[in-house]
Amino acid sequence: MHSLGAARHMDRLLSPRAPRRAAALLAAAVTLTALCAGDTLARSYPLGPRTRDVNDLGNQYVPFHAHLWDLLHGRAQGGLLVNWQSGYGASFLPDLGTYLGSPFAPLVALFPRDRIDLAVYALTLLKTASAAAAMAWLLLTLRPGRWWAAGLLGASYALCGWSLADASYNPMWLDGLIALPLLCLTGERALAGRRILPGVLTVALAWTANFYTAYMATLGAGLVLLLRLLLARPPRRRALATAGRAVLTTVLGVGLAAPLVTVVYFGTRHAYPGRVRRFAPVPVEDVAARLLPATYGFGSPALYVGLTALLLALALPFHRAVPVPVRAGWTALVLAVALSLQWGPTHLVWHAFATPQGSPYRQAFVLCGLLVIAAWHALAYGVPDRRALGAAAALLALITVAAARGAPAGWYTWPVLLPASAGALTGLLLLARAGRRTRLAGLAAVLLLGVQAGESAATYAVAGRMRLAHMDDYAPWGERQRTQAAAVAGADGWPRYRTDPGREQTVGNDPLLVGGEGAQYYSSLTADVLSRTLTALGDGWTSRGRSVQSLDNAVTDVVFSVGARVHSPPDPHQKHVLPGGGPVTVTRRDVPPLVTVRAAPDGTPFGPSPYRNQELLLGSRVYTVPRVTVHDDGGRPVPSRRVGTGNALARPVITARCPAGTRVHLWAPHFSGTARLAGAAEPARFRSVVPRNRAAMEPLGTAPASGRLRIELTPDRPGRVPPGAVGCLDTVRLDRAAARLKAAGATRVTVSDGTLRARLPAGSEGTAVVAAPRIAGWRCAAGDGPERPAGDFHGLIAVPLDGTATTLTCTFHPPGLRLGTTVGGASLLTLVLLTAGGAVRRRRAATPSATTPPRERVTAAR
Repeated sequence: MHSLGAARHMDRLLSPRAPRRAAALLAAAVTLTALCAGDTLARSYPLGPRTRDVNDLGNQYVPFHAHLWDLLHGRAQGGLLVNWQSGYGASFLPDLGTYLGSPFAPLVALFPRDRIDLAVYALTLLKTASAAAAMAWLLLTLRPGRWWAAGLLGASYALCGWSLADASYNPMWLDGLIALPLLCLTGERALAGRRILPGVLTVALAWTANFYTAYMATLGAGLVLLLRLLLARPPRRRALATAGRAVLTTVLGVGLAAPLVTVVYFGTRHAYPGRVRRFAPVPVEDVAARLLPATYGFGSPALYVGLTALLLALALPFHRAVPVPVRAGWTALVLAVALSLQWGPTHLVWHAFATPQGSPYRQAFVLCGLLVIAAWHALAYGVPDRRALGAAAALLALITVAAARGAPAGWYTWPVLLPASAGALTGLLLLARAGRRTRLAGLAAVLLLGVQAGESAATYAVAGRMRLAHMDDYAPWGERQRTQAAAVAGADGWPRYRTDPGREQTVGNDPLLVGGEGAQYYSSLTADVLSRTLTALGDGWTSRGRSVQSLDNAVTDVVFSVGARVHSPPDPHQKHVLPGGGPVTVTRRDVPPLVTVRAAPDGTPFGPSPYRNQELLLGSRVYTVPRVTVHDDGGRPVPSRRVGTGNALARPVITARCPAGTRVHLWAPHFSGTARLAGAAEPARFRSVVPRNRAAMEPLGTAPASGRLRIELTPDRPGRVPPGAVGCLDTVRLDRAAARLKAAGATRVTVSDGTLRARLPAGSEGTAVVAAPRIAGWRCAAGDGPERPAGDFHGLIAVPLDGTATTLTCTFHPPGLRLGTTVGGASLLTLVLLTAGGAVRRRRAATPSATTPPRERVTAAR
């Protein structure tokens, strides 16, 4: 029995899967070691005092994962269809598919809510390690070789420059890093003629996790399969069958993911357009520099894969042990994809025919994967000889010379490049000489693994420090967020009224992070109607209109039923705001319910004045908009009203007249700096960077008894004050208008995910207006009437009333969900039929016919 058990254990060790498992584990271990070492070197959270929440990581991914935590624990306002916390009510499924579709995302529920930054960091490590393991598994599937070498190259793929510099703060993209090797494995199944069910599920999982990078990974995997077919040279019929099987697998997999993919697609169709960019290729020297360790550049392709993998890929064309077709094929594919990154038409193909607003080289991970696969072929056929390694070293030297002239290379590049190059070359030469000498081969393996981990850790540390120097950054969860969350929780009264977490934002999605239901919302899918409506009301935004902000204004609070508002001091972590103190406070206001009844709209559109636009939504005249005059430092009028353009306009002044006791507001969307009303204690802050940022309307204080206003400006960059910049709010009139709306409003409102119900006073006529943006997908019914697409009341949901209905029901149907569900159902049915048919055929092939003579049945069984 003991010998039988030992034999079975040996069989398991010698099975084809054992080296793959070992390689996958090694790749994951090296990857985790390098990432943690890099964060330690950079002193980044959670291994140091510096935040890692830069740009979209702090503004989007951490808050959206916090909202997912709330959803999974039953604490969120809204559900899968509508996120009632952001943008006064936003479609959530497109955001789910864009930011939270990964199968790893629900793991955040295992962490404490106030450790959400740590949860996202852990997911980032887990995703990157999974990509390393998947690539190591793929390499040994493509061709047998040293398991530790496959683990080394698997780690070099996961630790590529694209992963370290770009995807590390865009964690949703890391699902594409995992998808590429998995989809290549799916292609190998098609090549071997195996069942399509696992492949279909793999494609569906990849496209559900993040369809954007999954699309790029699918293109890359298709190119790999095409090359594999060309190298295998099967009979034409078999080649066509393989291609057909791969296409069918992809179509069915994408079809299963269609319920989410179509919702995201239609969400982008209805999103605020943002900026349109034209692609411009970067110089060759910048591309060369990004092949090397410890280089950084936001707008250039991050192609670093480690010097060991790079030397092997460069040696492949000169490696005589590798068959010529293999050498030529993989080299040609790498070069073709590299050239496609720099050509406009193919650039559009890689990015689904739309140039991204950020980095234009988001497909670079595909080229990194191809470089690693090419390096594996150079090693799996035997270690390159001195001739091939010498040629590779010469090419590396040429790349280094070109990189020295590129912008991404800095002084920090050379202390990493020189020892890493020497270590990689030495390790490969030792491996070439090792032959059957285990100790020498082990020494080479340790050296190469150490070089890979060391240079990747340094590259990751450089990227982390450079991002902090060039991008906005945000503090992880701390005392400020705890205080804000407690203030919101203490004041929240949803759905009787909204609680806005405040104008002084911490990140671009404060309501998701600290709670409440406000205007603030930042997403690639921010609805066009939301951004344009809030802009017309005087709101500010960043990210060219896709990150709308909270608007501290009493009129819009009445319109949108904001009954409680949190006021926080400026975030001390932000460098672009003036320091300020004071505790976190909450102001309350008696506001109408979410559903009010108005007179039928007269068709008057929004105009250029946000004060008049607010009055249109309110239905009452509450502002005085006086004539303003801008004076320079010498008291001379400035007809152009441009400020900050010369020494004489360093401290300009606005003068106007307002009724005594009214609340003074300043609307200057293209002004950046501070504005102080004479006699006020604190200045208001404006931030405008055309065309990226737009400043919001700000309250300045109370008009004096004389009515004469003097507003002192301190610009920090050139800007302009518009003609109707000052608005004087009569708070008595506003209170009367709010009381009228409340008296005629709904007596009861309930909200459940994508359904809103309201009870209306008997005899209500005119238009029921829901204080939520009229995003595509809302359908409403008054009383027992039929459900129809919601109307529009200056950007809000509107339903006509005829005096008979006493109830209102609005339901949200995400655009594209019905189409996606239909496609997904058809794909699932097709997959079931194909799977069942295949099972029947296999059973028939395995079961001899009853009419077969006994001897023939025995022979068939044998």
